[in-house]
Amino acid sequence: MNLAPKLIYGTAWKGERTAHLVISAFLQGFRAVDTACQPKHYREDLVGEALEILQDKHSVKREDVYIQTKFTPFDGQDPTKPLPYNPRDSVPAQIKSSLSKSLINLHTSYLDAYLLHSPLQTLPLTLEAWRTLMAAQDEGTVRAIGISNVYDVGVLKALEKERKVQIVQNRWFEGNAWDKEVWAYCKANGIVYQSFWTLTGSPALLTHSHTTSLADKLDVTAAQVLFKLAQLNNIVPLSGTTSELHMQHDLAAERIVFKEEVLDDYKRITDLIWR
Repeated sequence: MNLAPKLIYGTAWKGERTAHLVISAFLQGFRAVDTACQPKHYREDLVGEALEILQDKHSVKREDVYIQTKFTPFDGQDPTKPLPYNPRDSVPAQIKSSLSKSLINLHTSYLDAYLLHSPLQTLPLTLEAWRTLMAAQDEGTVRAIGISNVYDVGVLKALEKERKVQIVQNRWFEGNAWDKEVWAYCKANGIVYQSFWTLTGSPALLTHSHTTSLADKLDVTAAQVLFKLAQLNNIVPLSGTTSELHMQHDLAAERIVFKEEVLDDYKRITDLIWR
């Protein structure tokens, strides 16, 4: 599967509805899914259940699906829920155990992408974790490796001394000033930048007159304008919508064309972000 799908279905906070929603998203046209081996916020096992149903009943083949999951450090886990590793084990052992659990949950022999859910408590521990991901990549279990929730370019530079970071997944929204420094580093260094909280975290931009005006001219929604803007700027958004209509809208954003007569409107919106 392509390393950089244009849109990924996000599965956080969906609980018992996870399988139903993943199936719905794929029947609408999604072919990429993001999850984590973190029972606190994800039901990775139900993502796997959905993928099995899609393969068995809807002929969605594994090779046509992009599956991405994450290793979540202990401080991101809920200790009252079943953990995918022994927290007293070394970091490499924790990752190997979590990765094994993810492969079982997702009914697959390999992952298209495997991310650190966040940097660990210290840079040396983060580097130790990164080397474990590198080993999994060398073994062929993981095709691409990356990191989420990293807002310090210095961490990315340290990782890249070991091996190229292929994916960064961060909040990209008005509340963190659009993560300009990390986004720019990713763009300059050929790193796939994935965004979450793109819509939920940006109510001011979605309701801004520049955005609504462009949406009206194109006969699309403000959310579609923002997703298309992201895609045009080397950003792969995650969509976690539970609405089939919004799933359709989100997928259709890729097909929007900003023709010459609306380029000034487009520039005004980008100026709000990258001013």
